[in-house]
Amino acid sequence: MTEPTPEHAGPAGKKGLSLGRFLPILVLLAGLGLFFLLGWHRYVSFDVLKENRANLLDLVAQYGILSGLGFVTLYAIVAACSIPAAALLTITAGFLFGPYFATIYVVVGATLGASALFLAARYAFADLLRAKAGAAIQKMEAGFQENALNYMLVLRLVPLFPFFIVNLVPAFLGVPLRIFVIGTFIGIIPGTFVYALVGNGVGAIFDRGEVPDLGIIFQPQILAPILGLAVLAVTPVVYKKLKARKQD
Repeated sequence: MTEPTPEHAGPAGKKGLSLGRFLPILVLLAGLGLFFLLGWHRYVSFDVLKENRANLLDLVAQYGILSGLGFVTLYAIVAACSIPAAALLTITAGFLFGPYFATIYVVVGATLGASALFLAARYAFADLLRAKAGAAIQKMEAGFQENALNYMLVLRLVPLFPFFIVNLVPAFLGVPLRIFVIGTFIGIIPGTFVYALVGNGVGAIFDRGEVPDLGIIFQPQILAPILGLAVLAVTPVVYKKLKARKQD
């Protein structure tokens, strides 16, 4: 079954500003609002993790794979609602499940949540933005779509842009869902593994009276290999452009 293009998205394109097309994105925004309104943001801290680490380990030991599935679900909701808790959750996963299983759980959950936000944003706004887009935006859209997977990998690998921004921009530029999912899944693996490794040793860090360094990914010995992967991802795009110029 082929994926419908934004130009033929069906009812959303015909009904214009109908409430139905905005309902998914409104639900996700409501989730973000409730997170702060109910005070859940107060629990997103290393102090809370430190105080409850024994209970969390007991839950994982008791429920096994179900705890992993529950974590994937939680992470997907956090990513879909753009709740600012991803780094702490990734470190927590490394502590609870070890770096390898944690990386799997986080990557799956983050990809599911990111895809939900991507689809909600595209369904709500893509047609409206495309109708009002000028020639420059349309040219940028065409260029992005031509090398969508390469650009997605670069955006995911290089930790310069907030995760939710990279979920939204491809939705507005007409990136196919399949490319978005592949680029997200592969692109977030290196950064996720770094934080999962930090989480794997977080118990010892707490015992020393310290907290994990969330800026570890920007340390040269960590960032340099990730930037190297980003360069590899963008190399085919550069080569293609240089080859086109020579032919002109």
